[in-house]
Amino acid sequence: MNGRFGHPSVFRIGKNPDPLILTLMTRMETLKSARAGTVSTTPARVVAIDLVRALTMVLMIFVNDLWSLKDIPRWLEHVPRGVDGIGLADVVFPAFLFIVGLSLPYALDARRRKGDTAGQLVGHVLTRSVALLVMGVFLVNGESINEAATGMPRLLYNTLCCIAFILIWNVYPKTAPALMANAARAAGILVLLGLAFVYRGGKDGDLERFAPQWWGILGLIGWSYLAAGLVTVFARNRLAILIAGWVVFSLLSIISHAELLPKGSVFYLIPNAISGGTLAGLTMGGVVIGTLFRMYRERNDHRRMAFVFLGISVFLIALSVLTRPYWGLAKLGATPAWLFLCSAFTILAFLAVYRLADLGGKAHWFRFIRPAGTDTLLCYLIPYFAYAFTNFMNIRLPEAVLTGGVGLLKSFLFALLCVWITGGLSRVGIRLKL
Repeated sequence: MNGRFGHPSVFRIGKNPDPLILTLMTRMETLKSARAGTVSTTPARVVAIDLVRALTMVLMIFVNDLWSLKDIPRWLEHVPRGVDGIGLADVVFPAFLFIVGLSLPYALDARRRKGDTAGQLVGHVLTRSVALLVMGVFLVNGESINEAATGMPRLLYNTLCCIAFILIWNVYPKTAPALMANAARAAGILVLLGLAFVYRGGKDGDLERFAPQWWGILGLIGWSYLAAGLVTVFARNRLAILIAGWVVFSLLSIISHAELLPKGSVFYLIPNAISGGTLAGLTMGGVVIGTLFRMYRERNDHRRMAFVFLGISVFLIALSVLTRPYWGLAKLGATPAWLFLCSAFTILAFLAVYRLADLGGKAHWFRFIRPAGTDTLLCYLIPYFAYAFTNFMNIRLPEAVLTGGVGLLKSFLFALLCVWITGGLSRVGIRLKL
């Protein structure tokens, strides 16, 4: 989730290359690869992947800050559990899962070009998944912390967790002494172990120890990434297998909601983020689209790609319409209709951003928010520090700034501030990589 997906450029052609030059370069590289009998490296980085990820992260921070406002349109917020429908907040998380899958083919092939074997790729997928699960578990426990029993307020607990994450997974400069980097990682691990030991959750008289609970947002991403990542490793870019993987997860989503899984079967031993099908299906759908995208891009067949992606989106919307009467359209229920509709939305968004940024040469329009797409995990953690800081400094905004349209502007500017801080931290050497 570090945002360094995509592929490195062979040529240094500046931030805003001419689309004609990109087209010529792509054709030259495709011909060279065809003659050599190898997979094309696709010379120019796909800026749209970073930008859609960045836009999604900005929206995620924005909707997560809506709790601080009042008198805002209800369609911006999450739809309550059991209600048929979705708001803006309900399409952000699935979009992020889809983009994780969209990046996977590029990330794994980049490691293959460096010489990684299938076993090493599996190890990479497992390592990243475990890291996301660890972070998700610690942050989700903060939601139900008993501050008195634990001996610290929730905001301090969250801040210490985030500091530990940075110490463990920061990309330390090559010039930094190995002893210093290892000591920092060890300190981060000790902090997490200490927090897990002192943690108490729940209500007085019914206290709970540190436990996975529902894994948290990062944990759900971790499970989905694990499922889609393993399928992608063993598929080795074979589109038919990748599509079959998406079909299996989509059917699992339908079967689980139809309650057709036998009680006590092995499926109940598998985390619901995988066995439920919906979340893994979102990520697997991104893998399929990412593979198709690279295929058409290497052929420089953007027109056909646009028609195919539009057709896929219409098909997914139709599936959403067909399945909605049975299980509804809901994020909190992770229904099949939600899976299909949000996948279609993300495909359309990616197609639009690609045509604008990569083909239209307008990537500089998004320059300010790009750190949210290249250092995504760090950006995700920044609000935890921000809320703790404002609480510690006893900063209270006037009610007028937290109401209606002015409040929405405040939350949007807060999201941009988090992106700006992320960019600043990246420039001084704080960058997370799993």
